[in-house]
Amino acid sequence: MQTNQNGVMARRAFMAGTAAVGVLLLPGCQSMGGFSMVEAIRRLLTASSQAAFAVLTAPGGFWDSEIARFEAPALFSASGTGLLKNLLTSTVFKQNLQHQLNIVAEKGAERAAPVVYEAVRGISVPDAIGLVRGGPTAATTFLRGAMGPALINAMIPGLTDALRVSSDPVLGQGVRALSGVDISQMAQSVANRADNSIWYQIGHEESAIRANPEATRDPLLIGVFKVLR
Repeated sequence: MQTNQNGVMARRAFMAGTAAVGVLLLPGCQSMGGFSMVEAIRRLLTASSQAAFAVLTAPGGFWDSEIARFEAPALFSASGTGLLKNLLTSTVFKQNLQHQLNIVAEKGAERAAPVVYEAVRGISVPDAIGLVRGGPTAATTFLRGAMGPALINAMIPGLTDALRVSSDPVLGQGVRALSGVDISQMAQSVANRADNSIWYQIGHEESAIRANPEATRDPLLIGVFKVLR
């Protein structure tokens, strides 16, 4: 009996969302009653970013994600001279250095997450219907454009601290070998890579929600994106 009741409630929620969406998709119609296309975009971005940061702030998050894992920044490249160039002749050292930089990026993601959540809550969406009808990562692309370098700026302090206090010997060697480069410059280079990775991961999660909105259990997202699928 309980299962049947749950099924009826779910169907009613879906039908309510679908009915609202039918009106919302009329030309020039951005909202109706308690349903809002802007709210749908905000919920989509909230769910996408929360899922992305759950991955990226977990131990090994960047490294274990095929979407977010990044190569060592150009600053840590074989084009350098002296000690770093010699160290990078070792494939094992290069792989370990890349791994450790991906681990450091987790600290940046911790700083970036609340910045994204706050931006989503206050974002102005002039064409919500266009974003709903857009491609699989349309909302993420819009948010990234609206935020500009905000994530990079938010991450640099955390990355600077992480690079400074790291006890990993490979990362320590890499940092010391960059003669003439200070920690803040290194943090900036990692932040640039991590910024791309974060947006790639959020876009990946947005695409997954659009493809399977039922997984969110959000009647509005189900109504909006199931109709459009």
